[in-house]
Amino acid sequence: MADKRFNVKFCVLLPIVLLVTAFLWAVPTGFFGIEALTPVQQRVIALFVFAALMWMFEIVPNWATSVLVIVLSLLTVSNKGIGFLCTPEAGQLVPYASIMAAFADPIVMLFLGGFTLAIVASKYGLDVTLARVLLKPFGTKPRWVLLGFLVVIAVFSMFMSNTATAAMMLAFLAPVLAVLPSDDKGKIGLSLAIPVASNLGGIGTTIGTPPNATAIKFLGEAGIEITFSEWAIHMIPYVLVMILIAWVLLQVMFPFKTERLVLEIPESKRRTDWKTYVVWGTFALTILLWATESLTKISSNIVALIPLSVFTLTGIFGKDDIKEINWTVLWLVAGGFALGTDLQQTGLAKVLIESIPFGSMSVVAVFLIGGIVCYFLSNFISNSATAALLIPILIVIAMGMADPAAANNASFLAWGGSNAMIIFVATCASIAMILPISTPPNAIASSTGLVSTKDMAKVGIIIGVIGFVLAFFWLTKVFPFPAA
Repeated sequence: MADKRFNVKFCVLLPIVLLVTAFLWAVPTGFFGIEALTPVQQRVIALFVFAALMWMFEIVPNWATSVLVIVLSLLTVSNKGIGFLCTPEAGQLVPYASIMAAFADPIVMLFLGGFTLAIVASKYGLDVTLARVLLKPFGTKPRWVLLGFLVVIAVFSMFMSNTATAAMMLAFLAPVLAVLPSDDKGKIGLSLAIPVASNLGGIGTTIGTPPNATAIKFLGEAGIEITFSEWAIHMIPYVLVMILIAWVLLQVMFPFKTERLVLEIPESKRRTDWKTYVVWGTFALTILLWATESLTKISSNIVALIPLSVFTLTGIFGKDDIKEINWTVLWLVAGGFALGTDLQQTGLAKVLIESIPFGSMSVVAVFLIGGIVCYFLSNFISNSATAALLIPILIVIAMGMADPAAANNASFLAWGGSNAMIIFVATCASIAMILPISTPPNAIASSTGLVSTKDMAKVGIIIGVIGFVLAFFWLTKVFPFPAA
């Protein structure tokens, strides 16, 4: 079966992707119907389509596609690319250092710091200690234990990889699932709590999931700065509401027969020493600085490097720990950032703004179509890849609609403006959880053997629809960011 999938990818899908890309690259610029389109801008369009198809079909790992996109950008649209292609006559070229900078973008550094915290927290037992403390107040009643898991997983996912959180919490939950009666539907609810809370929890902070970072990145480039604390203040309440909805839903769909549920999370066996205190102190300081960014004026991207510097200096984070950093996520995000740089600096963004009649579009329609496309794609391809593909395009549309000269400017600002549109789309990427392939936490839950695809799809669709509607009104009317 694996060989068959391999052959389909490389013998069928890859030639299709290459042919479509070559066609878009080679046709006359007039084919696109965009006035004043240059050959360089046409190449960027071809690169966008190439990335989208490669990410969708996963012919090679998504991070490998991102790295290839960066290399192709350097070769074909940069000022140090292939000589006969990258000429002034071909159009506005991108400084090659700007494309390379995608690998060390401040948002990538933010994630690097977050990964460092997560690795060290696990290494020194901070995650287990926090889980024991946070779950203890929920007692032994099954419905409250379920709520405890949902809340704790969501909190962890705000600061750690949702994949790492899901894997860790499954280890805590596995003994409980083993002793529950085989006919107790509550086992399914507990298993599904892992992906549901992992996916929802990441929405709460700027480092919770890559789509959030992508949104912050492109809003920042558009001159709209959102701090860590501003994002958390607006989005953590949304997460809590969704967690409560998920709690009720899982109880209704998968009621417990058992009346008592005892969690036995083992204590960390690591001996407490000065390094443990440094880890706890640095973790607390980092969270505090993130939460008080508006007061200290220290960018959350800079704060994220504090734990990395402290832990490497003290030997807490060594050369073997560096190997545990999820470099694939960092490189995947970097590819999306490079595409955004291409879009902006070749002038394609400006051309798109001028060629699309935003004034005749319904503001609500633009919001909903962007969100639906993002939600649909994120169920089948990486939510990071989806956000990296869509947000650079949608920020262009948002800035066009926010232009004071646009006919629907007042209506657009009344619905929250660029902030609402871009953050809504990022949120739509995180609430996509219909299939086992939709997110790694879904796959982890599926691996328990207790969750059927049918049950996962039912819960995923309900959570997705509710989350979509709530996110739209939350960000536009209930608790909007200042319109921009």
